[in-house]
Amino acid sequence: MNIVVTGGTGFVGQKLTNALIKEGHKVYILTRNPDKHHDTNQITYVGWLKEEYTPWKELPSIDAIVNLAGESLNSGRWTEDKKRSIMNSRIDATEGVLEIIEKAETKPQVLVNASAVGFYGRSKTKTFTEATTQPGNDFLANVVVEWEKRAAKAAELGVRTAYVRFGIILGEEGALPKMIIPYRLMIGGNLGSGEQWMSWVHVDDVVGLITFAIHEKEISGPVNGTAPHPMRNKDFGQTLGNVLNRPHWLPAPAFALKAALGDMSTLLLDGQSVVPKKATEHGYTFKFPELSPALHSILVD
Repeated sequence: MNIVVTGGTGFVGQKLTNALIKEGHKVYILTRNPDKHHDTNQITYVGWLKEEYTPWKELPSIDAIVNLAGESLNSGRWTEDKKRSIMNSRIDATEGVLEIIEKAETKPQVLVNASAVGFYGRSKTKTFTEATTQPGNDFLANVVVEWEKRAAKAAELGVRTAYVRFGIILGEEGALPKMIIPYRLMIGGNLGSGEQWMSWVHVDDVVGLITFAIHEKEISGPVNGTAPHPMRNKDFGQTLGNVLNRPHWLPAPAFALKAALGDMSTLLLDGQSVVPKKATEHGYTFKFPELSPALHSILVD
């Protein structure tokens, strides 16, 4: 297959690209700076999101598009400018993908668009599946609603469209390296009350769920990209401490995290219990359904 990947130079994008080329696919990575990269037999870098680039003219007939582009949520304090950048980066990337689809003589079979469990808002008592249609009412939920609304336009163009709502992605990069710092310093503990849910997923299953959504023709709409067993922060932290052979004992008060991080503290203090009902019902088998083996594979093995 010919597969387009946006965000292909990032943490998840690189893992996905490697998996796709191992399957024998040809990958076209859309980037603002194609000159900074070198093409290979199976990877071609194509310029986009700048006026001088016309990717629809450079791409061959495409079978699938995976849209992972979007500014990181945890790279700086959430000022109003930062919030606009978080929103606009996702909207602009998705609109750029739609432009390629609209101008393609032959439409791709599927668009797999990244999304986030932030859609569901915050709750310490509810468990969410894809059957939950009412979004939350906070900033992250609003971002996801607008993001998915743009992606859904691909379905109107006759393209099967799935948006995978990822939880906290665990891997060598991303959030986990920051999580382990307090434990390395022997000061790990609950964040706030510790009762907030953490819906996590191993990066290998992120790649697995994306490729599953590409190939499984019955999947469309929202797909929860989380492991089957979300955990409360206190239990997640205890498991992390056990894997690292470090204590879990010193809580970080909510007021201190809010003072230090501002609105971005919601990433640490708020959460939701999300389960991957659609993926499991369609036959996806998780490589890492449980947290301890997932952490071991990254931090120990």
